[in-house]
Amino acid sequence: MKKLVIIPAYNESGSILRTVQNIRNNAPSYDIIVINDSSKDDTLQICQDHGIPVLDLPVNLGIGGAVQTGFFYAFRYGYDIAVQMDGDGQHDAAYLEKMEETLLRENADMVIGSRFIEKKGFQSSGMRRVGIRLFTVLSGVLFGKPILDATSGMRMCSRRTIELFVKDYPRDYPEPETVCRLLRKKYKVIEVPVIMKERESGESSISLNKSVYYMIKVTLAIIIERLR
Repeated sequence: MKKLVIIPAYNESGSILRTVQNIRNNAPSYDIIVINDSSKDDTLQICQDHGIPVLDLPVNLGIGGAVQTGFFYAFRYGYDIAVQMDGDGQHDAAYLEKMEETLLRENADMVIGSRFIEKKGFQSSGMRRVGIRLFTVLSGVLFGKPILDATSGMRMCSRRTIELFVKDYPRDYPEPETVCRLLRKKYKVIEVPVIMKERESGESSISLNKSVYYMIKVTLAIIIERLR
């Protein structure tokens, strides 16, 4: 099977090298593609200097556009599995083997690395946990399956899901919305426990000031998804 890790990166020069090395050490059967989302720092140069495969976007597309670019790449080059992992060092590639086993054994369409099953490691900020709990309730009420960590950026997708995301993918804060889209279409989504760390460097795209907008926007998007 052809397997790919997609790393969307915007100003991740302080952590991108360690993130890639973690994947190479713990999941050597996976290819890697960094999607440099028009970073203003040395992210692109670091990737080029260390022979890391990278697609350099000429304009900033945001997290949704960067991740979808990775799915386009996975689709075009015939990958059977595509994994999204953040470039900030929060995710541990040592869990990819367990996620892959679950994906194949359960014939799942997406496996989410969830920090809230065993509640170990970094649990996100208080404000974001409020939003995550809201999305858990919404996914349960509207789609019949409560997802504990719908905002997780560590997600493994089957070829079927890759093909869906190539056609349509949200631009802003796509993780909860795309999970609910899969549930609406009766795709099989499974969570497995992982331990995440705090970001090693840089800043989150969701600041405190954006948290309220984030929750309102995503809540409306999920409700609209249910009405489709």
